[in-house]
Amino acid sequence: MVRAAVLPAVGAPLEITDIELPEPGPGRVRIRLAAAGVCHSDLSLTDGTMRLPVPAVLGHEGAGTVLSVGEGVTHVAPGDGVVLNWAPSCGGCHHCRLGEVWLCASALTGAGGIHARTAGGTDLHPGLNVAAFAEETVVAANCVLPVPDGIPLTDAALLGCAVLTGYGAVHHCARVRAGESVVVFGVGGVGLAVLQSARIAGASTIVAVDVSPEKEELARAAGATDYLVSTATTARDVRGLTDGRGADVAVECVGRAATIRTAWESTRRGGRTTVVGIGGKDQQVTFNALELFHWGRTLSGCVYGNCDPVRDLPVLAEHVRAGRLDLGSLVTTRITLDGIPAAFDSMIAGRGGRALVVF
Repeated sequence: MVRAAVLPAVGAPLEITDIELPEPGPGRVRIRLAAAGVCHSDLSLTDGTMRLPVPAVLGHEGAGTVLSVGEGVTHVAPGDGVVLNWAPSCGGCHHCRLGEVWLCASALTGAGGIHARTAGGTDLHPGLNVAAFAEETVVAANCVLPVPDGIPLTDAALLGCAVLTGYGAVHHCARVRAGESVVVFGVGGVGLAVLQSARIAGASTIVAVDVSPEKEELARAAGATDYLVSTATTARDVRGLTDGRGADVAVECVGRAATIRTAWESTRRGGRTTVVGIGGKDQQVTFNALELFHWGRTLSGCVYGNCDPVRDLPVLAEHVRAGRLDLGSLVTTRITLDGIPAAFDSMIAGRGGRALVVF
């Protein structure tokens, strides 16, 4: 039996309780968690914005140590440090054959399986494949990647979602070029990773926008050259900081219709807006045909930073080792499993950066 954070039903409060894990069967790996980040996607499962089978053990951004492996697992062994990959690619679907592994048609099929049972015998699913809000987890072998050399396990947890997503949004989706201006909406864990990645890309002006004035210090430490508290005039204010034109690139990390629209309006003619935030079906964004023609802007979605973790983890590790990427600065709160509900409340209130569960 191990302790875990269980979502009993959509809209229900999390329960921190004991669960019974099976031993790893063929092609599976058992891991003792070192740390797990509390991501907005976990919150999106609790309120039904993202719909996956429940009851479920939540948590998808994590790292830990391999305890045991099932038959056929050869790329990791007991004692190895690993990063969890919540969206593994199958390698055979249409998107994977095109090299778009972040859009793999089978990435979340594992979430429908039976992961564990409660002490009372209730079957539990793995929320986003890896069930990282637990002292231990059992996952498919393609959900684990070796921790790159020189990266502490607790820091490595952040590589599994926030950093891959933020880095990829800048380098793969928006394709920020040196000297360009970037505006980032939402200074949470992913937003902070976007700011650092924009700095690494060589952006000249980096504007951070958030509803909270208390996040300015965090944003500037991550690379923001300017900070704006969100108002009705934000798009105009961004233009004022970018020679009246607007930013070359906007990255939206909130997932709200009004913020997406403001991000789009904050870019110059021909600018690029990348939407990272996960919004609900009720969040409708509208444009008229004339403005789409006149402004010539590009609006694109971004799944998992358009990243291939196998390719990108070594790149991120090199940035960390060289001191260009600071994983620890993304974390504003270190908590235990019991602190996850309060961390959800902080996300809803827009407080802080990443909360990290440390086991």
